[in-house]
Amino acid sequence: MFVLNDGNERIKNQEKYRMSTSRRNQLAGRKTLPKNTRRKKKRGRKMLRIIMIPLLILLLFLLFKSCIQKKNQYADVDATQPEMDIQLLDINPYSRPGTTIDHVNGIVVHYTANPGSTAQDNRDYFNGLKDSHETSASSNFVIGLEGEIIQCIPTWEMAYASNDRNVDTISIECCHPDENGKFTDATYRSLVQLTAWLCAKYDLTADQVIRHYDVTGKICPKYFVEDEDAWVEFRRNVQDALEKQ
Repeated sequence: MFVLNDGNERIKNQEKYRMSTSRRNQLAGRKTLPKNTRRKKKRGRKMLRIIMIPLLILLLFLLFKSCIQKKNQYADVDATQPEMDIQLLDINPYSRPGTTIDHVNGIVVHYTANPGSTAQDNRDYFNGLKDSHETSASSNFVIGLEGEIIQCIPTWEMAYASNDRNVDTISIECCHPDENGKFTDATYRSLVQLTAWLCAKYDLTADQVIRHYDVTGKICPKYFVEDEDAWVEFRRNVQDALEKQ
């Protein structure tokens, strides 16, 4: 009788232990997996790491390469005289007064504020003011959407572009395709080279290159006013071009 009770007690204790272990596993969210399954999962995680590490390295390399290319995309631009089409305006009181500049102390960058217009359009508009008398306006140079440069007024003569700084600066008008005022790559490259060449010619530094905005507060050139980093980068590109002399 005692032996039977003892056996029953052991069976009950074993069942309780099994139930307790099962309950613990359930509460812990564990599942007992076959060894083969565990090995496969382990190998899968290892393979994932092997694949991801090279992909991460490749991604970092591409990002680095992209940054370098962006930084050096104007590395070939120097301070040599760019090609230009000289189409001087007729001397007249409204766009080319013929007044000589005593000393050039800066370069002023402008934008046309007329999206899609060409360098020729703007040059012809300036010259037409002698007849229309619509306003007084002009620029020493106009850069077109494809990077073409038209010289409208000699660099030793005053243009009507930069208000109080007309008397000691050279002005560059830039065409742009859209309302945001951002220049095309061709326009930008010509602007960097032309500005650098003028700086070298008149012994100026990139710090003496200013925006119309810096003279009057006018939002001109729009993109360089609204994106200060772009303006800083432009002057850096000009300085880099100057250093290639």
